[in-house]
Amino acid sequence: MEIIFHGAARNVTGSKHLIKLNNGTTILLDCGMFQGLGEDTEGLNEHFGFNPGKVDYLILSHAHIDHCGLIPRLVAEGFEGTIFCTPATMDLARILLMDSAKIQMQDVEYSNKRRQRKGLPLLTPLYNDEDAMKALRLFKIVEYHEHYAITPDVKFQFTDAGHILGSAAVHLTITEEGKETNISFSGDVGRYGDLLLKNPQRFPQADYILLESTYGDSLHKDIGPIEDALLEIIKQTCLIKKGKVIIPAFSVGRTQELLYALNALELRGVLPDVPYYVDSPLSEKATQVIKSHPEVYNNGVKEVMKIDSDPFAFKGLSFVPSTEASIALNNNPQPCVVISSSGMAEAGRVKHHIKYAINNAKNTILMVGYCEPNSLGGRLLRGEKQVHIFGDEYDVKAEVAEIRSMSAHGDYQDLLHFIQCQDPAKVRKVFLVHGEYDVQQHFAETLKEHGFASVEIPAQHQKVVLE
Repeated sequence: MEIIFHGAARNVTGSKHLIKLNNGTTILLDCGMFQGLGEDTEGLNEHFGFNPGKVDYLILSHAHIDHCGLIPRLVAEGFEGTIFCTPATMDLARILLMDSAKIQMQDVEYSNKRRQRKGLPLLTPLYNDEDAMKALRLFKIVEYHEHYAITPDVKFQFTDAGHILGSAAVHLTITEEGKETNISFSGDVGRYGDLLLKNPQRFPQADYILLESTYGDSLHKDIGPIEDALLEIIKQTCLIKKGKVIIPAFSVGRTQELLYALNALELRGVLPDVPYYVDSPLSEKATQVIKSHPEVYNNGVKEVMKIDSDPFAFKGLSFVPSTEASIALNNNPQPCVVISSSGMAEAGRVKHHIKYAINNAKNTILMVGYCEPNSLGGRLLRGEKQVHIFGDEYDVKAEVAEIRSMSAHGDYQDLLHFIQCQDPAKVRKVFLVHGEYDVQQHFAETLKEHGFASVEIPAQHQKVVLE
């Protein structure tokens, strides 16, 4: 048996891990899109490094685009197997993949207008909406803790990873020549004490663990409650400077956390009286999906719902209904708060909002989650004074702020908590994935200090034979 790491290898995007059994059965864990890797992004998304038609099964940890975003392309290039996921992941993937196809088609059309004027070759999207619809027909729901047999020799179960709605860690039991091997893939691990979701769950003893390591060298030290940080930024920008707050936010998870925090400010009677816009059709759909799965809420949210039946709505909130309305926001000088995707500011409507806001010192661009260093959000967080947006250079005059404590990824203490259910002496090897290489090197030493003797950091397309 072997594992080949085709994504999220020494970076935090494009999650893809291919397991090949000795009998030829091939299982892919996640099929994520690479995002924010500059000039390398396009090539990485166009070439898998393996033949999609040779993959038998796909198990999806959760619905974030960096974990599911290339599934339609996988299907378009020959994959015909079953895609396993939790019920909530299925609900989210349906809207996310259709939206991803739409955004790619729109962005390519927008770029091609410029390229045509410059006499440059035209681009094509990675996939279209028909590809996404074909892929969705291959999905099959598996409940948390259900012991599902893919084949007589391959069984798996999901446990709640606490990262976003429906997120799961995957636990495989593979029998070859009478010998059982247990492989656990963490997916993305959430935070203990999350604003909305339950804590990550314990999982069975594993022989091999594929563990995410996004914040393997960091602690999320909250300066104060999230809503207090939001309140200060909104007051300073909208009430004092009379500017706009532009918040790039992932449509699933982060947007709903922001709405929940803003609703908490209204319940306290301190929410500033300015317009609040969610400018992402996907975010509106995702919010409705999350409302339809109250079983995922933690006890804190359930207590709020005793006095407020909709913890994601408040006075002044509007969902932007159309592209025309989104464009109109950029031409409206009124102070306001705009929440828009994507979270790394690499695509979608938020990129246009940043383009119009970035030259004005009255405005604030507020980052509320992890950004790959080469993404637009990452460059802004690095303090670059000039950035390229849609091929043009812009001076960064707007304030760039950050609320790092809103990350849906656990810090290194959360990751250690997640694997404390394991007997380190029984774990043959931990493979660190989904992290920057310098962070992973640091976290590898931390794991060794906690008894995990063998820790490996695989490179892109590296093959490892399991003993």
